[in-house]
Amino acid sequence: MAILEHTQKISVTDAARRGVAGIVHDAEQGTEVIVTRRHEPVAAVVAFSRLAELEQAEADLRDLALVMARELTDSGRRTSLDDVLSAFGHSRASLEEIPED
Repeated sequence: MAILEHTQKISVTDAARRGVAGIVHDAEQGTEVIVTRRHEPVAAVVAFSRLAELEQAEADLRDLALVMARELTDSGRRTSLDDVLSAFGHSRASLEEIPED
């Protein structure tokens, strides 16, 4: 599956001739427009809903990578809250004694 599925490539010159309204209309209808300069892609015009989908997919992939990294590096060792507090010179009781502002 490609990131941009229904694409139309046009040059910067052709994009200028067509105008923003025409390019945006195509994007709204589901055709992503790739703008090229010297045959190299330089910009893409996509519907905002498609951009939101791509951003959500990126966030999902980032979360998946984090889960996989944690799974692969998990030693099974767990640390209790009391052990952490002790390592920093505190206890549950000492935290309760700290005045609130």
